[in-house]
Amino acid sequence: MKHSRIDRIMQILTTLQAGKSYAVGDLSKMFGTSRRTIFRDLKELQTIGVPYHYDARSGGYTIEPEFFLPPVDLNLQEALSLLLLAHKASNQIQLPFKKSALLAALKIENNLPANIRQYCNTALRNISTRAIAQAPIYKMSGLDGTFAQLQKAIVKKYKVNIRYQSLFDGGVIDIELCPYHLLYNNRAWYVIGLSNLHKSVRTFKLNRIEELTNTGRCFLGGEKFDLYDYFGRAWSMIPEGRIYNIKLRFLPKVAGNVTEVRWHSTQQVTRNRDGSATVEFRVDGLGEISWWILGYGDQVQVLAPKILRKKILHVAKNMVSLNEQI
Repeated sequence: MKHSRIDRIMQILTTLQAGKSYAVGDLSKMFGTSRRTIFRDLKELQTIGVPYHYDARSGGYTIEPEFFLPPVDLNLQEALSLLLLAHKASNQIQLPFKKSALLAALKIENNLPANIRQYCNTALRNISTRAIAQAPIYKMSGLDGTFAQLQKAIVKKYKVNIRYQSLFDGGVIDIELCPYHLLYNNRAWYVIGLSNLHKSVRTFKLNRIEELTNTGRCFLGGEKFDLYDYFGRAWSMIPEGRIYNIKLRFLPKVAGNVTEVRWHSTQQVTRNRDGSATVEFRVDGLGEISWWILGYGDQVQVLAPKILRKKILHVAKNMVSLNEQI
């Protein structure tokens, strides 16, 4: 939604909250826009759950004042940080209950002192975030429904049945799951829990769940589940059961960009005289880190271990062969 439209919707919200009834024509003149645009704005308010209503006697719209929060004592920085999260940062992750978060932000914004609200609106016009690629939610009722059911099952310790599109198994599998934890990582949401099919704790991507039902049966255990113990020293999410000492040399062109980020808890960096950087890790498994290394193309050398260097060479040769066939 464009900043100008957000501002106008907020002004309509504040106007209707005053308790007086306003016709669409009145709002159109007040905000210098068409009746059609006002109807679209009212529809947007309805979408996020603002309970405005039409009064046939007066021919106008209004919002019950008690719908909103009482005044909130926020300073300028607190208000701006909350609105920044709701209006801007929410694009960076698949936020469950996003409409509810936006509605909460509108309530807070509506009750800010006029000078703070004006400053926040001005500041937000000059702040942007670029949405990253994210795994879409295809099945069921979308992210909100899937997340809500799993969240309830985790809190109540209910077993759930899921039909899951498994890439590893090459098809749909049926699982009874004792869900322990919800995790957002690498552009998607996951549920981690004990799978009766695999007889172990596994990770399942929410957007691959085709059906989800609550069994109503409780499970025991899971209280001591620790996310960091579970992933161990995996590069991201897939431990392979063997620790490797990895040593990479990044050429000067990318050395600065690589070393300014802490990619892994075991990371050690040595800056070399020629401008390159030697970066070392102790990582469980080679699969995930291999794709990260390949992303730097001809700007990185694998110094150790030898098995990782062979793996990278094999993939690189296949890339050359594949592209030479075009």
